[in-house]
Amino acid sequence: MSDTAPHRTESPASTQGNSSRIDREIARRRTFAIISHPDAGKTTLTEKLLLYGGAIHLAGSVKARRATRHATSDWMEMEKERGISVTSSVLQFDYDGYRINLLDTPGHQDFSEDTYRTLVAADAAVMLLDNRKGVEEQTRKLFNVCKLRRTPVFTLVNKCDRPGEDPFQLLDDVEADLGVECYPVTWPITDRGQFVGVVNRRTGEAVLFRKGADHGQTQVQTDRYPLDDDAVTEALGSEIADRIREEIALLDMAGAEFDADAITAGTLSPTFFGSALTNFGIEPFLHTFLDYAPPPPPRETVDDVVHPEEDDFSGFVFKIQANLDPRHRDRIAFVRIVSGRFDAGMEVDNRRSGQKVRLAQPQTFMARERQAVEEAWPGDVVGIHDRGSLRIGDTLTAGRSLEFRDIPRFSPEHFARISVEDPLRRKHLDNGLRQLSEEGAAQVFYAPSIAGPAPIVGAVGPLQFDVLLHRLEHEYGVEARLERLPYTQARWITGSDAQVQALAAGYDRQLVHDSRERPLILFKTEWSMQRTIEKGADGGVEFHSVAP
Repeated sequence: MSDTAPHRTESPASTQGNSSRIDREIARRRTFAIISHPDAGKTTLTEKLLLYGGAIHLAGSVKARRATRHATSDWMEMEKERGISVTSSVLQFDYDGYRINLLDTPGHQDFSEDTYRTLVAADAAVMLLDNRKGVEEQTRKLFNVCKLRRTPVFTLVNKCDRPGEDPFQLLDDVEADLGVECYPVTWPITDRGQFVGVVNRRTGEAVLFRKGADHGQTQVQTDRYPLDDDAVTEALGSEIADRIREEIALLDMAGAEFDADAITAGTLSPTFFGSALTNFGIEPFLHTFLDYAPPPPPRETVDDVVHPEEDDFSGFVFKIQANLDPRHRDRIAFVRIVSGRFDAGMEVDNRRSGQKVRLAQPQTFMARERQAVEEAWPGDVVGIHDRGSLRIGDTLTAGRSLEFRDIPRFSPEHFARISVEDPLRRKHLDNGLRQLSEEGAAQVFYAPSIAGPAPIVGAVGPLQFDVLLHRLEHEYGVEARLERLPYTQARWITGSDAQVQALAAGYDRQLVHDSRERPLILFKTEWSMQRTIEKGADGGVEFHSVAP
C-alpha cells in the first residue's frame, strides 16, 4: 500500500453540521509557533510545513550560503546575508480544511524577547529538538514560557536522518529536564543506522519512506502497512521488524498514556520523530498536530475572560514591523483576533489611548507576499497599516469594553550608549529609536546628562545591536555608533523617588528610565543586584525582571 499523503475523510469544517459560521471558522483555526535552540532546523521545518500545506511547491536549500533561494520566512537583507532568522513573520495558509496561522519566530537566541511576545499570540507550540542534543538552553527557556502560559506543546525530534541519541533515553531526558510527559505518536524505524520510516501509533501503521533524488524539495513518497502485516517483515527483515514491534509493545505497556485533556493543559507532549531536511516523518506529524492542537481558546482580560465565539470583536497587537517594503515607509501592526468577526475597514476602540482606530487595508502575509483580506476570525492574524498610533500590547475592541493583559517586556542583559556624530541627525536617531522600540527590536532607556537625556539601548543578545545599527542606517538614514556599557543586569524598581535615588547610588549601577518613564537600575554584577534587592526589601521596595 503506497501513498504520498493519506487523507482524512472529514475536515474540521465538514463536521460542524448546522453550527453558526463563527463556530465553524473557530473550529478550523490552528495558530501556533515553533520553538527551538539555534540550528535545530526550525527554518527548514517551517519551509517543509509550507511545502506539505501546498503554500509552496518546491522547497529550496536554506542552509547553503550559495543557495539561490532563501527560506520563505526570511525576508530581511541581514537574514539573507547571515543565514539566520532575526524577525518574526506571519505565514497563513489553508490545508485539509484547516486555516493555519504559523507565527514564525526568530531562530537566534539573541532575539528571544521577540519570540516571547509571539508566544502570547499562539495557541500551541511545536518544540523542535536535535536528535543528538535533546533539550538545549534556549529550548528550555522557551518551554518555560509556554509552561507559564499553559500552552500545549508538541515535540518533534528532528535530524533523524543522522545517528543520534537512543530514542528511549532522549524521551527520558526530556521528561526529567522539562517536567513534562512525552507520548510518542510516531516512533523511528532504523536500519543499520539509517532512518527508513516511522511507526504511526495513532493508525497502527508502519510508514516506510522512499528515498528520493531531489534532496527534500518535494513531498516524500511512502509505503504504509499495518505493523503486524507480513509486508513489514518482508520490507525490513525479520530482525528489524521484530525489534520495532517489541519497542512499540514496550511503549504501550510502560509509556505515558494518551490523554487529550493533558495535552490541552500542557502536561503531556505528543512526540514525533522525523527529518525536516529529507521530509521523512513530516506528513504524519502535520496531520496529527492539526487534529490535536487546540482551536482558539478563551483569553483572560484584566477583569474577565473573553470567549472566541462572542459577537463583539476583540484583539490585541503583539508585533509592529516598519518597512516591510523598504520602497514604502510602511508600518504594519500585527493583530491577533480573539473574538468576533473582523471586517476590513471596521472602526474599533484602542483601550490604551481611548481613541477610535480604523483598521484600514488589512492584509494577511506569506513573508513579504501580501494579500488583502475582507474578513477574519478568532485565531487569525491580520496586518493593519498604522501611522504610529498603535503599540505592542494595545487592546482593540468593538462593542464590549475590555483590556487584555499586557504583553511582558523582559529585562535586557546587554547595554550600549548610542549617538550620532552629526548633531543635526539627532532627531532622526530619536525617531528611529522610538519606532524600533515600539516594534520591540530593542529597548531604549534614558539617563540624565548635561546635554539632555542620553539614549541607552538594551538588548537580550549582542546581535540585536547589529540589527539595530543596520536598520537605522538603511531605513532611517542614520549612521549611529555604540559605546558598550559594562552593565549585565537590569531591574525595574517601584518605590518612592527618595528610595529609588538612594538604591541607585553607587559606582556599580546606573539609574535610567524607559520610554514610559518607569525607573530601572542597571547593575554591573549579579552580586550587586542581589545585594540591592535585599536592601530594598527592608523598605518595601520591589524589583521586577519584567516591566511592571
